[in-house]
Amino acid sequence: MTDQPSAEAQAQIEKHRTRIDEIDCQLVALLNERAAESLAIRGLKPHVHWGLYDPKREEEIFANLAKCNEGPLYAENLREIYEAILHVMKELRG
Repeated sequence: MTDQPSAEAQAQIEKHRTRIDEIDCQLVALLNERAAESLAIRGLKPHVHWGLYDPKREEEIFANLAKCNEGPLYAENLREIYEAILHVMKELRG
C-alpha cells in the first residue's frame, strides 16, 4: 500500500480548511456590518414610535432566507442559525 492517496486527501483537507478560514473571516465581517445596520435601525425606531422587537419583521427575515437559499442547508437550518444571530443582535449595545 502507498501513502499517496492519504497524502492527497490530507492536502485536499488543508485546502478546504484554508478556504473555510477565509469564509469565516468574511462571515465575521458581514455579521459586524449587519450589527451596525441593526444598531442604526434601533436608534431610529424611537423617532417613529416603533417598539424594539418586531416579530413580523423576524418572519419576513426567515421568509427571505428561505427564498434565497440554494442549499445544501435546509430552511430549518438557516432559521436555527438566524434565531441565534437575531438573539445576539437584540442584545447588542451600541
